[in-house]
Amino acid sequence: MPWSILWTDQALHSIARIDPPVARRILKKVEQAAADPLHFFSRLVASDEYKLRIGDYRLLAVLDRTSKTIVVEQVDHRSRIYERR
Repeated sequence: MPWSILWTDQALHSIARIDPPVARRILKKVEQAAADPLHFFSRLVASDEYKLRIGDYRLLAVLDRTSKTIVVEQVDHRSRIYERR
């Protein structure tokens, strides 16, 4: 059973600003990762968040194993995503 995906308002706003072909690629990768998130996501050091690499973009999410939910918090270019942490 695939995991459910929840998008925060900030993540939705970020994905809307990205080039449409890149945004489609990100959405496709997240849907693919929902089948087995622990295979696709890498845990951030000293954090409860996980990252998903999609080309030059990164997606930061929290994986809730009890409810099998991926909560997408941020999507941005790799040069900017970690500055806000």
